[in-house]
Amino acid sequence: MALERLEALEARVRGMVELIQDLKRKNAALEKDLRHMRERLMKEEEVSRRWSTERLGIKSRIERALRELDFLTGLEESKEESHG
Repeated sequence: MALERLEALEARVRGMVELIQDLKRKNAALEKDLRHMRERLMKEEEVSRRWSTERLGIKSRIERALRELDFLTGLEESKEESHG
């Protein structure tokens, strides 16, 4: 009877060792995935920052062009009024 209990205990210990090893492998894989996802997120954030900067630059250039058009339109109207 004691031998049977010892064998059962050994079987449980082996099962626990296998479970721990499996959990360690899964944990390592999850940590690797997490590292890759963090790297990907950092790259995506950098792309987003560049797009935001580029968008602001384009917006500024468009606003400047519109102000210049408004100025030219104002000059044309002034010429028409002075000739009219």
